[in-house]
Amino acid sequence: MNNLYNQSDVNGIIERLEKLTPNAERKWGKMNIAQMLAHLNAFLETALNINFQERMFIGIILGRFFKGRYVSKKQFSKNSPTGKNYIFTGEKDFEKEKNKALSLIKMFYENGPEQCTKQPHPFFGNLTPNEWAIAQWKHFDHHLRQFDS
Repeated sequence: MNNLYNQSDVNGIIERLEKLTPNAERKWGKMNIAQMLAHLNAFLETALNINFQERMFIGIILGRFFKGRYVSKKQFSKNSPTGKNYIFTGEKDFEKEKNKALSLIKMFYENGPEQCTKQPHPFFGNLTPNEWAIAQWKHFDHHLRQFDS
């Protein structure tokens, strides 16, 4: 399964990110491209243990029932709910967020599973490093498809 601990999968995501332009139009959702990159960066920072997010109450109750689908081969659904700490509505600098995404992806890969967060996912709860890597790849793939990349 694709994941951000696999070099060829990392290279594929990086190639797709590098093709993005600031005027790319979304196919669904509300975020513009710079906001989407900030959203991806915030979630990757959670996996890197740079920004800790508290468990959501609803996630404590329901997260375990949806975790299997989250880390499966099935693509993420369009317009799925987003945790409030991962929503960006203000203006973001496209180049800054794109460069940050490229840097964070490389850091995640180079750090490897040993340095992945041990903190639970805010909704799904405890994830293994491999599950974090799968979720990160799926998340990037989902939003890159959102902007036709």
